[in-house]
Amino acid sequence: MQRAGKSYEDHRAKRFISTNQRGGAKNSNTKKNRIQAKKEGVMREDPIVVFENVSKIYKMGEVSIPALNNVSLKIQNRRFSMVLGPSGSGKTTLLNIIGCLDQPTKGKIEVCGERVAEISDDKISEFRARNIGFIFQNFNLIPVLSAFENVEYPLTLLGMGASERRERGMSMLESVGLSDHARHRPNQLSGGQKQRVAIARALVKGPGLVLADEPTANLDSKTGASIIDLMHKIQEQYGATFVFSTHDPQLISHAQDVFSIRDGELIEHRSEGK
Repeated sequence: MQRAGKSYEDHRAKRFISTNQRGGAKNSNTKKNRIQAKKEGVMREDPIVVFENVSKIYKMGEVSIPALNNVSLKIQNRRFSMVLGPSGSGKTTLLNIIGCLDQPTKGKIEVCGERVAEISDDKISEFRARNIGFIFQNFNLIPVLSAFENVEYPLTLLGMGASERRERGMSMLESVGLSDHARHRPNQLSGGQKQRVAIARALVKGPGLVLADEPTANLDSKTGASIIDLMHKIQEQYGATFVFSTHDPQLISHAQDVFSIRDGELIEHRSEGK
């Protein structure tokens, strides 16, 4: 099991198999390396999220409100996965548990190679900060900070030095096409530009997993389409896994895996094989 403070994206970026190996030594070492790679959780086919019989029950006084009921699923690495369902179905609870913002009432969870229940309370925030990026429907940008400062902020929380923060922050703004808007505050940006800043902020840490709650809900269809294209580009460039909660048919059409939730239960999982 990997150490909670280590970035999953850095961890799975390790390469165990040398292209210079030859003959029997190559076959023997390759086999050993593949076993080691599987232990380290770096194989592409390994799931990045695993739920085993997960339930969540909220208590309101003496009333118990079930939000998730015995959900088991696997979210594969480097995929566009969608969580669908009507309001109150449990989508947000599912994303909150994946994002380590909430704990299940029962069941086992593995995220980015870690059994979340085994991470101590004082380490869970660090684990989340290093391994998971968040994109919100309402952008959640800090209004008094510039676009660059919003993107840089997660790196500041990680204690990164100023020169590296600037390099990584500006590189991400360039990736989302906003390097010319680095000094603009959120009230000087359009909705699409705000969401681009939010995407840059989510990815600047190099997370293995990005959770997006209705990322196109507050955008017109043309801007939404450009944001979807951008997220595809970012996924290919940085190798991140995206998990979306959405009602947007345009976004759903890009899904590689779809998980349908109703009344807290997983009623369907289909893979589009894209």
